[in-house]
Amino acid sequence: MNPSTPTPPVGSYAVDTHTGKVGMVTGHEGPRVRLRPLGGGREWECPPDAVRRATATERISAATAYANARSRGEVP
Repeated sequence: MNPSTPTPPVGSYAVDTHTGKVGMVTGHEGPRVRLRPLGGGREWECPPDAVRRATATERISAATAYANARSRGEVP
């Protein structure tokens, strides 16, 4: 992230720009940001310069992808 742009706060949706994955910010561990995928799952960490707030479109797209995978039985 740009130094003038704050790290997304806990509870907000963010994009890991290294992977393109959207997740909810669950915490800040030292210099790293912890994200959890929409719908739950294993958390991952990324550096703060690789995280930005997700747009409404990105949040909806991630939620739709999760709902579709769930309807196919691919995720609980």
